Amino acid sequence: MPTMKHSFRSIVWNLVLLTIGSLVFAIGAQAILVHHNFIIGGLFGTGMLIYYKSGMLSPGIWYLLLNIPLLIAGWIFLSRRFFLYSLYGVCMLSFFAEILTLDFAITDQLYAAVAGGAICGVGAGISLRSRGSGGGLDIIAIIIHQKFNFGVGKFFMLYNAALYTLVFSQYQPDIVIASIIVTFVSSISLEHVLSLFNQRKIVYILSDNHQAIIDTISFDLQQGATLLPATGAYTGRQTQMIMTITNNLQLKRLEEKVFDIDPQALFIVENSFNVIGSNFGRRKIY
Repeated sequence: MPTMKHSFRSIVWNLVLLTIGSLVFAIGAQAILVHHNFIIGGLFGTGMLIYYKSGMLSPGIWYLLLNIPLLIAGWIFLSRRFFLYSLYGVCMLSFFAEILTLDFAITDQLYAAVAGGAICGVGAGISLRSRGSGGGLDIIAIIIHQKFNFGVGKFFMLYNAALYTLVFSQYQPDIVIASIIVTFVSSISLEHVLSLFNQRKIVYILSDNHQAIIDTISFDLQQGATLLPATGAYTGRQTQMIMTITNNLQLKRLEEKVFDIDPQALFIVENSFNVIGSNFGRRKIY
């Protein structure tokens, strides 16, 4: 029963993420970008271009149709679970795009590009936090990311660069430039949302009082730590380096405790956006 309960909660959580992500993306597109005639990047933008050229159906319906071969690819290369979640995400995004009629009344073109890109990027990122996606290029981007470790946001930028190159002759330069800004901001927002809950700090500490620092990390901060053998390049002296992983909230406390024990300690901090395993997070399997 606990396993079934956990599975049910997981399904509900993923559907909530996909619903919210689709809604946020649709708000950014419908309330800001379309009112400035920006070329929305990705497959949704491709659907809009087809609609503008043909006058048939609607952008939301074209988005749904264009996703059919990509969903099949997700079924083949990822998983049926990912396919079903992504199918739900595609339907939600198409639905919200059809029913929303909003206008945030942002008149400045640059402000609209930044705001619209940020909102759409956050929406796409929320959808990708689930075990599915909002459809579109997300599916191909995830396949490429898993096979070649190529960033999702970078893939979107390359696709949209090719898209804007093809349509540059059909639009005014300022519209195309603003649309590129939309794409850039959207990619940055997406990457930050994906890494938001995985961001950690890797801390390396060199001190002669390493055992006292280890005890403080273990018992006072309730964190794990690892001792790494180290050798001074100049002196040749053998010592121990402490490595521990913490977050932004605990980092300052750790720093204060280390220097209370040893004011001469060497305290090195590195950013990490993907720490999985142990007590930090589970590997995401699509």
